Amino acid sequence: MKQYCVWAILLVLLLAGITSDASAIPAFARKYDMSCNTCHHPIPKLKAYGDEFAGNGFVLTDKEAPRAYRETGDDLLMLLREVPLALRLEGYGRWQPQTSGRSDMQWPYLVKLLSGGQIAKDVSYYFYFFFGERGEVAGLEDAFLMFNKVFNSELDVYVGQFQVSDPLFKRELRMTLEDYQIYRVKPGKSTANLTYDRGLMLTYGFPTGTDIVVEVLNGAGIGAADGARNFDNDKYKNTAFRLSQDIGEHLRLGGFVYWGREAEDDRTNSLWMAGPDLTVSVENVELNVQYIERHDDNPFYLNPGAEVKTRGAFGELTITPGGDKGRWYTTALYNWVDSEVNALDYQTITGHVGYLLARNFRLVGEYTYDVKEEANKFTVGFVSAF
Repeated sequence: MKQYCVWAILLVLLLAGITSDASAIPAFARKYDMSCNTCHHPIPKLKAYGDEFAGNGFVLTDKEAPRAYRETGDDLLMLLREVPLALRLEGYGRWQPQTSGRSDMQWPYLVKLLSGGQIAKDVSYYFYFFFGERGEVAGLEDAFLMFNKVFNSELDVYVGQFQVSDPLFKRELRMTLEDYQIYRVKPGKSTANLTYDRGLMLTYGFPTGTDIVVEVLNGAGIGAADGARNFDNDKYKNTAFRLSQDIGEHLRLGGFVYWGREAEDDRTNSLWMAGPDLTVSVENVELNVQYIERHDDNPFYLNPGAEVKTRGAFGELTITPGGDKGRWYTTALYNWVDSEVNALDYQTITGHVGYLLARNFRLVGEYTYDVKEEANKFTVGFVSAF
């Protein structure tokens, strides 16, 4: 009972501790003198306008000001007057009575440096660097160049490192501390999943609301290079294909296929992943659903091989009662993974509530029940960007 009281008092203090809007705003909002609410609600979740802005190379064509660039007298040089920088800071207090049996103050939980913008006509960049993540310097995660409207068409090309699942649902934009678990699964010794990887991504959007994405990937994640300065750990490349279709104003349906091969010495693992997804958005309610089947024919690199089948899903419901001008929001997330590798089995139910003290500062409370472990997780904290 004392533990519950400690967390209740802490949450009240957090909610009362800041009474005025923060004046600092992130890099893009700072550049265009606009509120974070123009693109996000609540941060970091993107609204349709913010998604369009990102897809246009972080440029608002009707608001782009010459003052943002240096006057060099060279038409082939677009030199930013100031390099756009922003910071993201998160911290949490957690209590897991059935597992660790103790409370833990995890602030700061992460500190990010973010930057992005246009560096040439129809060429933009974006990256963020972790000063700290869970107490360690994690380094670069997202880091890519974007070539916008290639051949004066709707084709965009991304080169660098990004999340394979970005065309599905962006992990970086979720509201909950609890993750989308099926995207993280790697059976046996496999290095391939739907989180970070290096490669190429091509996207094309049609006026009919149809979007196509093709990815060519190393399949090895974003670890350090080996002694020969190679990032890929084998000779193979993996490929992903994504198709989505808007149906009316409130429904989007999609499908995703990933296939590839990876090797260890003279043994290989062939794998594929596939599944549908959907988004239903009606006024202040949004429902996201993802299902994935995965098949690896030899993820432990045994001789003879032993195949492993895995499947999983998540469902995420977000409600913003006051619309994009409101301060309160709530999210429910269900995670489920069922694998022939029992250690990968996972099932959780999460409830999350947040309050915006400012457009770029939100307080959060989260509860997760782990069905497999019959365990509870309690979290309070903050998410900010400036």
